[in-house]
Amino acid sequence: MAIKGLQDKVAVVTGAAGGLGRATALRLSEEGVRVVAVDLDPHRARQTAAELPSEAIGVGADVATEEGAEFYMEQALQAFGRVDFHHLNAGIAGSLSELVDVSVDEWDKVMAVNLRGPFLGVRAAFREYLKTGTTGSIVITASIAGLRGSNDLLAYTTSKHGVIGLVHGAAVYGGPLGIRVNGIAPGIVPTPIFGEAGQADMIRRAGTSPLRRPGSPEEIAGSVAFLFSDDASYITGEILSIDGGASVQNTNRNAGGAGLWDVTVTDKDILARHRMSSAN
Repeated sequence: MAIKGLQDKVAVVTGAAGGLGRATALRLSEEGVRVVAVDLDPHRARQTAAELPSEAIGVGADVATEEGAEFYMEQALQAFGRVDFHHLNAGIAGSLSELVDVSVDEWDKVMAVNLRGPFLGVRAAFREYLKTGTTGSIVITASIAGLRGSNDLLAYTTSKHGVIGLVHGAAVYGGPLGIRVNGIAPGIVPTPIFGEAGQADMIRRAGTSPLRRPGSPEEIAGSVAFLFSDDASYITGEILSIDGGASVQNTNRNAGGAGLWDVTVTDKDILARHRMSSAN
């Protein structure tokens, strides 16, 4: 049975060439949604669109720029006349550098894609909704990293905290207009943005979550489809954790997931570096 309220709608999906974005574009297309697959790589965006079962177009655009956001919206409107759903998913991981080594260039690049990009997408969506007097729904990809802190992926983690603030503010603004804005907070879902080594480490760490495994892009896509559907019509401003239960664990208790790691191992490098610097 098809999910209620998706058939014949139009959705923009950013970061659609792979990972979570591609899985969501496919799931929405299978539900009868016409998809605008957006990615920085125009060839891969068009390739994704060509593989979808419903009508779709692929658009190459830099979501971190005003010109890019305006361009993919123009292309969507030219192709389909309207946009009902916006899945603002494009993101980059940044490096695993320690805080003291994170460069301003890296910080700015991650913030541009992960936070400015969703802001520009939200603004473009609302401008079109207001222009046409129509309503719709927006789902932004945050992360479990936006719910807690970490001693690595600092720019990524900070950007995802910012995304949650964007969801909350946009939901309050959109409520009186009948426009719903929600976020998803995926947990450990190995995707290419983290590289092969990163994916292997994620799979290992996922073994300490309550479900004892990593998630799949398809599982994330199903939650996005639900949030767009009529079954979620009274949900706005929420951050849906899709993390196998990882975010509810008390890490100070025996079953505490990441709390079971040996801190003499996890802290070894940073403590050694600090002591060496102090000695000098």
